[in-house]
Amino acid sequence: MYQKELELLKKRGRYRELKGYPSNYTDLASNDYLGLGESIQIAEEAFSLLRFFQKKGAGASLLVNGYHPAHQLLERRLLQLTNFERALIVGNGFLGNMALFQLGRRGDLFLVDKNYHASGIVGSRLTQGKVRFFKHNDPESLLKEGADWKQFGRVFIVVEGVYSMEGDLVSRELLEVAYQLGMVIVDDAHGVGVVGKRLMGVTDLYDLPPDRTIKLGTMGKSLGSYGGYILGPAEVIDYLINRAPSVIYTTALSPFDTLYAYCSINWIVENLSHLHREIKRRQAIFHTPSLIKPIPVGNNQLAIEVKNGLEKQGVVVGAIRPPTVPSPIIRLNLRLPVPVSKIVNVLQLITDFL
Repeated sequence: MYQKELELLKKRGRYRELKGYPSNYTDLASNDYLGLGESIQIAEEAFSLLRFFQKKGAGASLLVNGYHPAHQLLERRLLQLTNFERALIVGNGFLGNMALFQLGRRGDLFLVDKNYHASGIVGSRLTQGKVRFFKHNDPESLLKEGADWKQFGRVFIVVEGVYSMEGDLVSRELLEVAYQLGMVIVDDAHGVGVVGKRLMGVTDLYDLPPDRTIKLGTMGKSLGSYGGYILGPAEVIDYLINRAPSVIYTTALSPFDTLYAYCSINWIVENLSHLHREIKRRQAIFHTPSLIKPIPVGNNQLAIEVKNGLEKQGVVVGAIRPPTVPSPIIRLNLRLPVPVSKIVNVLQLITDFL
């Protein structure tokens, strides 16, 4: 039925397939930046907490009977560590982005960074508001696209805190312009656990105003679990609960995943000094403001060859190809469980391939 399309993807070097890897491989592909998804201690703590609750499974959507004490526990902890007014636990970051674009109604405007995550691009097609894209991290382009912002009811500027493919941070200059135009939505999925005084992401790093900011976070990256959350003004959270289909019509996040993220956050808070030291060391050595190191490669086929060659050496990396990125890259995640010396060796191997 789809054979021709699949063959064309193979010819273009865009064919993808599911693949598992041995646990003894060096993992530089996972978004589990701190290695907390491998922690027996956190798993045991989360399970111990779960034992206190009669209900162990998700059960239903949040608005039916799925709003669990574990969700409330995590929401309170997130608010303690940030200055936001309300929190909402969602199934994952993708569903969170689907929800956020439901904030726009007819007569509203979304100004979106062109390099924003694919889940947001999908979400932007579902909104009733008008959507325009500005050049990546470019304040002048943002001003140009939003020149008529006063003609719209609500204006949302949509950025990532740490851009998942480039590894760069949203610029302060861009944010200064953004707040002149409207409410700022920050997808901080790759910032939490990596940047900020409390490692709570770019909203923490830049001390962004909570009354004019909406934050999307994930539990499936530095927190080593699964799921997502949205932080923002109470009015915004209430609106999402009442109007966002991806909140209303999806099963609630499981209590165990929620508690795992809760225990991971507590572990991060308890180990801030150590984490800051290790993260800054990697950032300095590999010249990145995050824990993402993209390496451009010439074409899709070469990206696949490098990835396959490294796998033969027992190393897993991401070979990211269009349409996810404009041009193919090898994406290294500078994970704390992997020694710096090992990462240096992998970089040399990539250089040899290229």
